[in-house]
Amino acid sequence: MSRRTPALIAAAVLLPLALTACSTPEGDEPTGNKAAAKSDGFPYTVTNCGVTTTYKAPPERVVTMNQHVTEIMLELGLTKSLVGTAYLDDKVLPKYAKDYASVPVIAKEYPSYEQVLASNPDFVYGGYSSAFTAGDGRGREAFKKSGIETRLNTESCAKADTPMETLYEEIREVGRTFGVTDRAETWIKQAKADNAATAKKLKDLKTLPVFVYDSGDKTAFTAGGKGIGNELITRAGGTNIFADLDKSFGDASWENVVARKPEAIVIYDYGSTTVAQKKKRLLDDPALADVPAIKNKRFAVMPLSDAVLGVRVPAAVDKLAAQLHPAATTS
Repeated sequence: MSRRTPALIAAAVLLPLALTACSTPEGDEPTGNKAAAKSDGFPYTVTNCGVTTTYKAPPERVVTMNQHVTEIMLELGLTKSLVGTAYLDDKVLPKYAKDYASVPVIAKEYPSYEQVLASNPDFVYGGYSSAFTAGDGRGREAFKKSGIETRLNTESCAKADTPMETLYEEIREVGRTFGVTDRAETWIKQAKADNAATAKKLKDLKTLPVFVYDSGDKTAFTAGGKGIGNELITRAGGTNIFADLDKSFGDASWENVVARKPEAIVIYDYGSTTVAQKKKRLLDDPALADVPAIKNKRFAVMPLSDAVLGVRVPAAVDKLAAQLHPAATTS
């Protein structure tokens, strides 16, 4: 990191002068936390969404923006590194509630640049690209100029066609950045096992055409073919009817919803519009009356925090599979 802690500065000042003759070459860390960090895989260089950073030691004071990255930190046992957090879509998982309650919430939604700086972070971790909106003063370059490193969840910039692998890499890189590689690899191993168990339940099962309803009135805001949302549907035994949208989220016409005849509708649950209100909007629309999912009232519900690139994904696949294929997943 480019910012030294007061403790390290003090340690450098107090080194006995007698040790000068046997000091390490210039650029090497002599003793202490950073020397220990080297033996644990530091310095570590990573390129994240076009920004290359070299970490000499794990960040110590972290602000997270967006729920899924906050939960990644909590899952990896990094609560004590958090000095601030912001922007939940819904409640954190119960297993994280106690740890989350110990972290200062610096803003209900996105904090201002000044609010972030007030927490004196050395690292800011954003979940969506909007977390680092330059026009709002929170650009990654602005933080860098203040000596603060940043990371953006890679769903915002990944080009790979395998979002689950992108998730594994996200966890792996965060684990490396914070010196908890073993915890990250343990999580990845369990996630792969959970995904394999769900796939086994659904083996040879006929897939269902699925429409994701996030929001929208004049048009339907839905999950496209990129990102973890599409892969969730695929791994849960569905086929996203708007997989041809070349983005994670996008608008679709209601005429296309009708024409593509989804047999199930997945409603994303978040914000002030309730699931009941979303269902009513769909059921009351006469233009949708002949859609199979509407005729049969076949709905599944997912919290939005389940449908983004975070640690909820493997369990979310299994929960969605149970809603789309209850007979297969309970047998």
